[in-house]
Amino acid sequence: MTAIDTPTDPTTVPDLIDTVARVRATFASGRTKPLAWRKQQLRALRRLLIDHEVEFAQALRADLGKSATESHVMELGFLVREIDHTLRHLDRWLRPRRVSVPVSLMPARARTVIEPLGTVLIISPWNYPMNLALAPLIGAIAAGNAVVLKPSEVAPATSAALAHWLPKVLDAEAVAVVEGGVPETTTLLEQQFDHIFYTGNGIVGRIVMAAAAQHLTPVTLELGGKCPAVVEPGTDLATAARRVAWGKFMNAGQTCVAPDYVLAIGRAADEIQAHLSAAIREMYGENPAKSAEYGQIINERHYERLTRLLADGRTVVGGEHDRPTRYIAPTVLADVDPESAVMGEEIFGPILPIVRVPDLDAAIAFINRRAKPLALYAFTSSAQSKRRLTHETSSGGLSFGVPTAQLGVLGLPFGGVGESGIGRYHGRYSLDTFSHTKSVVDKPLRFDTLRLAYPPYTRNKDRILRRLT
Repeated sequence: MTAIDTPTDPTTVPDLIDTVARVRATFASGRTKPLAWRKQQLRALRRLLIDHEVEFAQALRADLGKSATESHVMELGFLVREIDHTLRHLDRWLRPRRVSVPVSLMPARARTVIEPLGTVLIISPWNYPMNLALAPLIGAIAAGNAVVLKPSEVAPATSAALAHWLPKVLDAEAVAVVEGGVPETTTLLEQQFDHIFYTGNGIVGRIVMAAAAQHLTPVTLELGGKCPAVVEPGTDLATAARRVAWGKFMNAGQTCVAPDYVLAIGRAADEIQAHLSAAIREMYGENPAKSAEYGQIINERHYERLTRLLADGRTVVGGEHDRPTRYIAPTVLADVDPESAVMGEEIFGPILPIVRVPDLDAAIAFINRRAKPLALYAFTSSAQSKRRLTHETSSGGLSFGVPTAQLGVLGLPFGGVGESGIGRYHGRYSLDTFSHTKSVVDKPLRFDTLRLAYPPYTRNKDRILRRLT
């Protein structure tokens, strides 16, 4: 086994405490604040992703069965573009912004200054273990923070790769990688940080938030939820089905923004079934188990959970599964009861239920009765339907005609609302998340124009102050 393949032994509690203390001391020294340091770190990370793409892709293949192409598009290449976008705009983003001063305070100047929060803890998940570890890291470094990164132990090959390579190319005194499981994460959460960034499920999100409250630490929670795909009759159902199938079944459905279910209006519920079946065959062949483009379920626990959901409807296509390879075929279920188990939890796997509703009113009501999703997708040719879905529903993101693509628009924020998350990131929004915008006022002492505001207040002072404020 290579160094990348060998998992690191879990870190002891004293080691963890020392690691956090060391990283905090590095930030306190001022080392991470200069713009030159930030850019050097980002460029080093960029070189690592390019020079060692093959090794990282092999780790992703070992953990999730990802193809090299999918690993590039959804993880490694995505991160390089995020770094390029950040480097291109970072000087402008960090520039102080002048703010006008009211007449009552003149003469004076005011501005906002962006400063790093301090030492940041990033806890990343297993489903996109490179992307969702390093995309927040890019923002944290760009903002001038020191970072403790905790990759997911559920994706051990990728966790080991990150632990092996990041200290070799980044400032190891300012960016630390901690491997391990629940005990290590628990110990980390007991330490004081200046921000905690967690990506995962709502159950653990509540634990993270409760731990952060002990130190009044701000949090970003990137969670999930059941992302609906509304499909109206009259649209191009063949193209809609291909795009839904692409967004749903990449990474074997283990994507937080994947369409979780199709909310089909009227006859679209019947018509889209054949199109989804055809799209799956087109992408993965007659036997997806043999497709190099189709991934595997991350572990046996999730395999068991998902196979229990296969009975919640009529199988249109798929349904096959194999425990030794953790394979579950791309599956479409029709005639699904909205109260069934498959509709009661985020599926996070390659099972796509179709729920029939009579009209758009019913679709909007269905969405609004449930927790706010991380993403809402709609396939419609009606401008009025687009307006209604925009203004009458709430979701982390909204996309018409294509799923998951909102992540590829670098100028857009990514984040949830309500149960699907707190906060946002990517590009400029990452800088905002990991920074404090400080207000600065500078009023000279040589002209004490504030004497008018000092007591005692005469009738004339009162009259003037009321006019000025």
